[in-house]
This record gives sequence, C-alpha cells and structure tokens, in this order.
Amino acid sequence: MCTTDGTDGEQSETAITNFGPKVQVSKHPVLSHKITVLRSSSTGPSSFRAVLREVTYHLGYEATSMLKTRPVAISVPASVGNTHVDYQGQKLADRVALIPIMRSGLGMTDSMLELVPNAGVYHIGMYKKMAQMPVQYYNRLPRECQADVAYVLDPVIATASTVKSVVGILKKWGVPTIHVICVIASRAGLKEVTEQFPDVHVTVGTIDETLTDKGVLLPGLGDPGDRMFGTPLVDDDEELLHPSKRKRSDA
Repeated sequence: MCTTDGTDGEQSETAITNFGPKVQVSKHPVLSHKITVLRSSSTGPSSFRAVLREVTYHLGYEATSMLKTRPVAISVPASVGNTHVDYQGQKLADRVALIPIMRSGLGMTDSMLELVPNAGVYHIGMYKKMAQMPVQYYNRLPRECQADVAYVLDPVIATASTVKSVVGILKKWGVPTIHVICVIASRAGLKEVTEQFPDVHVTVGTIDETLTDKGVLLPGLGDPGDRMFGTPLVDDDEELLHPSKRKRSDA
C-alpha cells in the first residue's frame, strides 16, 4: 500500500499562484473535506457519484464567475396589492458548451447543468492506455461552433495528455474561451496545460505533487470512472479478451 500525507486545503500561496492568473486553485475548507471523502477507499460508487456532484457544483460556481451578462427588464410582484415593480436584472449573455470527457467527466455534467441549464452538452470520448497517448473514440461536437465558452469536465489531470488533446480539438472547433474544471491535478500536468495553452482557464480543487514515471497520480483518487460506476480494473494484457475469458477478480 502506498502511503502519502494529505494536506488538502493547506497549500501555500506560492503553490496556488505560480501557474498564473488563469489558474484558480480552491482553498475552501468544505471542498477540502469533500475531496478527502472522494479519495477514501471506503467511499463506494453511490457516495462517490454524490460527492463528485457536490464538488463539481462548487468548482463550477467559481468557474462560471467570469461569464458575461446583459441587462434584462423584468417585473417584480409588489408585497401589497396586485401590482408589480419594474426592475432591470441580469441575464447570462455567453453561450455555454459543456464538454465532459468520457467516462469520468459524465459524473460532473449534471451539477454544471444545474448552474447553466441552457448549456449544450457535447461529449468527447478519449481512451488512454498507461503511459501512451490518448485516442479519441467519440466526438459529438456540432459541425459549427456557436458557443462563446466551453467548459471541459474531467475529475483528474495526471499527465495532462488527455485534457491537452481535448483542448486542441476545441481550439480547432473555434470556441473563443476554454475553461477546464477538474477536482485534482498534478503539478506537472497543470504546468503542461498552462505552458502549451496559456490562454486556457483552469479551476481545480487541489494539487497533488507526485506523478509516477507511469503517469499515476499519487495520492490521487484512483480511476474516477471505475469508482463512479463500480467497474473492476482490467489488466492491460486482458483488455482485448472477451469478459468470459478474463481472470476473475479477487475483489
């Protein structure tokens, strides 16, 4: 068993600010608590999904603070009588696209839709074997980009190869602003994203320091997709075999 010391919520100001102004690392104590629950091996799939939704809502609330609004005239019911008061409120002006990276990004979509219910949801599926480049297997982006802002949803940034591939796809698509939302990122992976795409915004819950030579983030939170859906890990040597021919798990 690997053992690491956790200090969620106690990162130094230097650790938080040295990625530049477009990267926001949360320091909220409640979020730190929730991320600890996500990390725990004792958190089952149902609880994992529920807590991921809560964490995403908090991160999404912060990430959407940069959206533009426009004035809109409304009427407000008065407290006395059947009268109304004219008022100038605000309405979101930016057209938003949500880009969940399958599978694990699926668990972040509902929370974001609660914040921006009129957003379009365009799934991108990326497959990645250990220490290899990701392969796109699914893409539901419309032919023409009509969004002003795209939020990329992925719980974990480890080597950053997957999220960089998706950002590259979105840049070719033509969306003006790209904002990545993730729960945990490696310092090395976050550095890769900001150096290659300095104009991309990132909102992250916490940063982990250790990234192994095989691209495994420690302590991380395991494989988010497997933990979310309760699926077992499949050995690389068996992944092309029919499930009936694979070794049975001891779990």
